[in-house]
Amino acid sequence: MENTLGLEIIEVVEQAAIASAKWMGKGEKNTADQVAVEAMRERMNKIYMRGRIVIGEGERDDAPMLYIGEEVGICTQPDAKDFCNPDELIEIDIAVDPCEGTNLVAYGQPGSMAVLAISEKGGLFAAPDFYMKKLAAPPAAKGKVDINKSATENLKILAEALDRGIDELVVVVMKRDRHNDLIKEIRQAGARVQLISDGDVGAAISCGFAGTNIHALMGIGAAPEGVISAAAMRALGGHFQGQLIYDPEVVKTGLIGESKEANLERLKSMNITDPDKVYDAHELASGNTVLFAASGITSGNLMQGVRFFNGGARTQSLVISSQSKTARFVDTIHMFEQPKIVQLHS
Repeated sequence: MENTLGLEIIEVVEQAAIASAKWMGKGEKNTADQVAVEAMRERMNKIYMRGRIVIGEGERDDAPMLYIGEEVGICTQPDAKDFCNPDELIEIDIAVDPCEGTNLVAYGQPGSMAVLAISEKGGLFAAPDFYMKKLAAPPAAKGKVDINKSATENLKILAEALDRGIDELVVVVMKRDRHNDLIKEIRQAGARVQLISDGDVGAAISCGFAGTNIHALMGIGAAPEGVISAAAMRALGGHFQGQLIYDPEVVKTGLIGESKEANLERLKSMNITDPDKVYDAHELASGNTVLFAASGITSGNLMQGVRFFNGGARTQSLVISSQSKTARFVDTIHMFEQPKIVQLHS
């Protein structure tokens, strides 16, 4: 899978990032998201594969979104039988977030990216559009910290695993009212808190790399992004755990259904029989091969954002593979047209 699709999925996230970056700072978060979706779909439909979106923008509606259940790739086209050999066909599940951090793009803030994860069919957890309690940590703490422990306990374990003081640890938390007690506890334990407004995928992945000065992600964020983060962290060997949050009272956003009871019924309809189960990275991204790709829209801890120049753009992307056990940073120059030549008058 990596050899066949590695370069092409990089191009998918690059095209989405470039399209979205053109709307950076314009205050139009929905447009920044929409153009990223359209660019991502267009490029995926040029890949020799049969792909299915298992995590996307929701059910089919009038909006131009990559919806859950949508099929993409050359081999999903009406005339696919004319040029797709079933014996060579690659069938994959895809999790996408074409513009992770739409507000970050809209207001020109750091850390937005176009991201996707792929695996063979059935290899990614089909997370409902609920919230998820998350815990991400570096590889040295894998299996030692635990989402069921308090933040204070986990910080002690993390400090020991990384051989540093608690006061040297930096924990990323989404700036939300639901996290007020968590933030207070982390600070009282002696660690430092980095608050973010959006985009916890980048924060989770940063835990998997040394030198980012991010040592943990704690708190509640969107469940689909949790699966994408888990795919990357599994390939990096980092720690990731997620637990679905189905009670609207916990998050107080009004975005995950009208009632706890209705949400439990929805989970049951998706064959999720234990709604309180804690999932690790291998359960959320269980495929034999998992690939993660991201391209910076605005610059963040891991990647530069899109930089435009006369006639083109420059992107920086990241592709992580569980197959080759690699994390590759890819710097690309995109040439849209021949640069204009300025005439100098004598």
